[in-house]
Amino acid sequence: MSLILFAFVVRVRDGLPLSASTDFEHSKELQERKHQLRTISKTLARFPDKGTVKGQQLNIHFVSSEGVSYMTVCHCSLPIAKAFCFLEDLRWEFTACSNSAAIALADRPYLFLEFDGTIQKLKQQYNKSGGPALEVTLIEVQNELLIHPPQVIQLEEVELANGIENGHVDQSSGSVQNIRLEPVTAAGILSLVLNIMCASLNIIRGVHLIEYSFQDDYEGIWNVVAFFGAFVCCVCQCHLYLFHSALKKHKASALWTAVVLCNLYLVGLRNPLQLMFHVSVASLSAFLTFTRKLQDRSSDCGV
Repeated sequence: MSLILFAFVVRVRDGLPLSASTDFEHSKELQERKHQLRTISKTLARFPDKGTVKGQQLNIHFVSSEGVSYMTVCHCSLPIAKAFCFLEDLRWEFTACSNSAAIALADRPYLFLEFDGTIQKLKQQYNKSGGPALEVTLIEVQNELLIHPPQVIQLEEVELANGIENGHVDQSSGSVQNIRLEPVTAAGILSLVLNIMCASLNIIRGVHLIEYSFQDDYEGIWNVVAFFGAFVCCVCQCHLYLFHSALKKHKASALWTAVVLCNLYLVGLRNPLQLMFHVSVASLSAFLTFTRKLQDRSSDCGV
């Protein structure tokens, strides 16, 4: 099984392809990763010099140096140190056979076509041996990754960058509201209804508990806070599912955690079935938020 499936050398300034490996595999996920790789190559200024995009079976890794970015699609079983060792070897080979002036003046794609053969040889070396021949090089890369680890880029960042690059997203203020998500599914509607139900139960219990807490010198006031906190989280989960938001997955995880903590605090006031119901609804909402993607705009082009 090939561990390194595709390699790509591009100019950072404008994403101009300089050289690439030859395709021998055509799986669906590989085509998706290559599409994301080319999207990143066109917007490298938005990303760090060293980054990783994790997928289900295939990962993207890239390193940018001296105006050139070296990118690869690898199988997830390939250790990250070996992937970046491959990119370092690729960078060294390309730097040795090219000059900065020729790179800067390149005016058409794949001007360094002769370098494709070098990429193929390097790929074969790694795919046959599982890594570089020199262990010293691997150790150096491992130490460098410990000091300066690559930034993990979320897939939604890649999709958003793709929308901006193709003119689908307005970059002016308020552009987030203009981003379209995939249509709401039946499961999404169920999640919204259940979230509204949970929010209603939380606010009703919280309001009823307020008068008792005030009568007893604010004893149990934190129970009221937990009910109102769970209410706010339910409302926020509905909003997060319906509308696009930056760092969506992080926010969904934080809201799910908050709902769980609030319900754990209310163990004495809710029976196990009620607690399971509230946590299950929060889990369903978080899962659907995680899996709802940006809408594919290709159908809107009118071609």
